[in-house]
Amino acid sequence: MTCKRGQESPDAVKIRTLPVQVAAHLTRRIVSGEIEDGRAPSELDISQEFGVSRVVARETLKILASLDIVDVAQGRRVVVRPRAEWDYLSPLLIEWLPTEIVGELLQELHQMRALLEPELAAMAAASISDETLDRLSDEIDRMSALEADPDAYLEVDHEFHMEICRAADNRILDRIMYSARWLGTASRRITNEAPAGLYRATAEHTEIYEALVARDPAGARAAMRRHLSNNYSTLLAEKGKQTKRAARRR
Repeated sequence: MTCKRGQESPDAVKIRTLPVQVAAHLTRRIVSGEIEDGRAPSELDISQEFGVSRVVARETLKILASLDIVDVAQGRRVVVRPRAEWDYLSPLLIEWLPTEIVGELLQELHQMRALLEPELAAMAAASISDETLDRLSDEIDRMSALEADPDAYLEVDHEFHMEICRAADNRILDRIMYSARWLGTASRRITNEAPAGLYRATAEHTEIYEALVARDPAGARAAMRRHLSNNYSTLLAEKGKQTKRAARRR
């Protein structure tokens, strides 16, 4: 099975190693409040409860520690770290969190994008190359052709924004934006569901592109800000619809 660049195939998503499965289960228990007083299960606890080897239990704790969910120190108990310090940019953690928390994170992602991306667009407009503009023009054309295919559109959308980020020529900001790509994908999947959402998005990306062609930093900043503001409004509206549909099903 082939998959798009930057995406896992459906089969790959389902096939998880045993330590990852146990780590997911423990994370959900921590989030639900089942694990109290900040104390997480030890290697021995995990081995006994889940019937797995000490090696699997050790790998499970390593995964949780890598996500900043727990602290593990030799000779000390395993403790749950404050939730504000967890690695919310990890695709694994996003996959394990309940829908309502992911919704909160998507709103926080918008706040981050609203702070960074208008300035990145302005920086890019001041020094963007003809080669980058050519690539952005090609991506606009692809967006227009993919307005009936949200999944394919999503990838082009992401690349358009990353192209602008790279044109701003700041490696730190580039890595920040790249690290948030999984949340960005989740956000775009929601906004792409809006009626005529992709048609509107293409028009807004075109406005950003035209400001970049004009080498107009103020215009690029304003166009990006309008695009992100409209995205946020769409995100809230679509999340509201999802909440209502879920309530009707219950």
